[in-house]
Amino acid sequence: MTKYILSSRPFKPELINEIKKIAPEYDFITEIATTEAWQQVEITIGWQKKWDKLLAPNSNLKWVQSISAGVDYLPLQDFKKQNILLTNAKGIHKEAISEHVLTTILMRLRGFNEAAVGQRHKKWQQTIFYGKLEEQKILIVGTGQIGQELAGTLNILGNHPTGINTSGHSAQNFTNTHAISELKTIAQQFDFIVNILPLTAETYHLYDTEFFNLLRKTATFINVGRGASVDTPALVKALQEQTIAYAALDVFEEEPLASNSPLWELDNILITPHIAGMVPHFQQKFMRIFLKNLDSFVKTQAVSQNQVDLTKGY
Repeated sequence: MTKYILSSRPFKPELINEIKKIAPEYDFITEIATTEAWQQVEITIGWQKKWDKLLAPNSNLKWVQSISAGVDYLPLQDFKKQNILLTNAKGIHKEAISEHVLTTILMRLRGFNEAAVGQRHKKWQQTIFYGKLEEQKILIVGTGQIGQELAGTLNILGNHPTGINTSGHSAQNFTNTHAISELKTIAQQFDFIVNILPLTAETYHLYDTEFFNLLRKTATFINVGRGASVDTPALVKALQEQTIAYAALDVFEEEPLASNSPLWELDNILITPHIAGMVPHFQQKFMRIFLKNLDSFVKTQAVSQNQVDLTKGY
């Protein structure tokens, strides 16, 4: 019986040929043609809501390869209950997101944000916030591959950021790290706070009214992690009342961001439409992960990298 790899998106023919070389017993498909075919799907690339029937008791689904690094939107408990392997795309976005955050910081330090507002209102804006990068205190909340990439780039430019992770364990490119339990204790020390955490029960609305009230009035908050880590009304209030000076958001609790969101009306914010992780040559970079795991899977029924802990959610 034919076995299927069901993909949520097409891939270039040469990449599909690479799949066939490694796993000749599988056919690559992007649509299900028959009822019987659902029972022949063993692997998916990505996930769609209409695929929930793959979670039925008679399904043969064994492995889901997420196209993204974050997996909070997936039915993790169902995967766990049915012993379905889950791997993510962690690692392929690290350079792009690091460059996005660095650009955001430099824009803030050179007054580009005020200049853009001034341009919109035809105002010659010379009253700006500015600063020197190496003198800024930067806190990176999340010291995984993206956080380490960003920290390494900042090190080269003379800035040595502090990191936060689950336990305070050491991480590459960070001189100092703290446990997430210390976030609200140390947050007021920093000029820039960058969120790169995955979304879990513990990180939902981590950044709330209490958090923003602790920050310096000159602080900038940057979120390239998950939108729901931020209590949006609390952030709106902090920006409106200038409890903090600035925010740069690439992710939101609701996406696309609604046209009536008060965030659009603020001048002390940069809104980007979830583009920080966009990378050139995505398919080739993604396939390096998938093909390596596919080779392992067909040989051992196990994967070799980027396996998600379904209990932790990352």
